[in-house]
Amino acid sequence: MTESTAIDIRNIPFTTADGQEVSLAEYEGQVLLIVNVASRCGLTPQYEQLEQLKKTYGPRGFDVLAFPSNQFLQELSSMDDILEYCSTTWGVTFPVFEKVRVNGKKAAPLFKELTKTEDADGRSGRVEWNFEKFLVLPDGRVKRFRPKMRPDDPQIVELIEANLPN
Repeated sequence: MTESTAIDIRNIPFTTADGQEVSLAEYEGQVLLIVNVASRCGLTPQYEQLEQLKKTYGPRGFDVLAFPSNQFLQELSSMDDILEYCSTTWGVTFPVFEKVRVNGKKAAPLFKELTKTEDADGRSGRVEWNFEKFLVLPDGRVKRFRPKMRPDDPQIVELIEANLPN
């Protein structure tokens, strides 16, 4: 796996589901798994593994940050519907942020930077599909995992465990 530290992504602003501007700096020192999500995707059952990771490692300095995207035409139209779906269908307790674009000229600034990170095969660039995962380590390094890799894959879990602050 290769790493990307081109700029400090912790200072890039993004918006919460209720319209507040925040950045990764608010999660200083934590291990973060940033995922572009969609409610009507065949990979949507990954919500279950994401929630389990949050429950297992959250108390030790880990969080999942979900960014809904309709760029692949598989997300619900309103944030209220997305939030309700996540909580009632999957019991999601991790933060779900404002819907974003993950590719192209109008991509969210955070994703413009994250997609510079290479995956295990040395490929960077566009998000391939829903549920692409970016593991942000406390020192700002980023590891990228493609959509079909489950969030509880041993490669991801080992990196989470090795970098937890507590």
